[in-house]
Amino acid sequence: MITLIGVGHVFVISESVKELIRARRPEVVCLELDPGRYRALLERRESTRVPMQYRLLAFVQKRLASKFGGEVGEEMIAAAKAASEVGAKVALIDMDASKVFALLWRRMSFREKIRMMGGAFAGLFLSKERVEEEMEKYETRESQYMEVLGEDFPAVKEVLIDDRNKHMAKQITTIMAEHQSIVAVVGDGHIPGLLEALKPLEVEIVRLKDLRAAPPPSPSGSEYTTSFWYNR
Repeated sequence: MITLIGVGHVFVISESVKELIRARRPEVVCLELDPGRYRALLERRESTRVPMQYRLLAFVQKRLASKFGGEVGEEMIAAAKAASEVGAKVALIDMDASKVFALLWRRMSFREKIRMMGGAFAGLFLSKERVEEEMEKYETRESQYMEVLGEDFPAVKEVLIDDRNKHMAKQITTIMAEHQSIVAVVGDGHIPGLLEALKPLEVEIVRLKDLRAAPPPSPSGSEYTTSFWYNR
């Protein structure tokens, strides 16, 4: 069984993520991280191996996380700790961030670059209320939201979403060939693409909106679960 947990890096959801992993007791916990970012999170330091554009976006995330009373990436650290508690291995399944952003910058048009940097700058001044509004738009019109992203930022969607979905799905499939149960903790925007890429494997999903809306999970974790079964 594969369980995909969709998270948001600026929200306070660490305890819910921990409880889900404790309840499912997987053999492997996969994290949407590369080794460099994982070490930086554990050591509570800024990664210096990534381009300036990545550091700017990371700074924006840090500012937003503070508005919600948390820290960026704490759900990933919580997942790693829960893995240790249940005796699971930790697998880092994401692409190297420095290579990803270098590739992204090469593929982006000048217009995309300007819009991306402008959006990042505007993000510094987003209120908590505005973030909640954007989350509601995403949750109620997910496919349309991603479609617009692809139209406005084609390179961003291709490199940051689609290419990484394929890479992470390949990593998960490889791990699943040797293990019976996996929990993968990934950004919620990756869930639809991963579901498609992981066919015909059996996949259970827990979305960010459920993590944020539901009460603390029961031992079974059933309050959070939406299951998809692919047997084609």
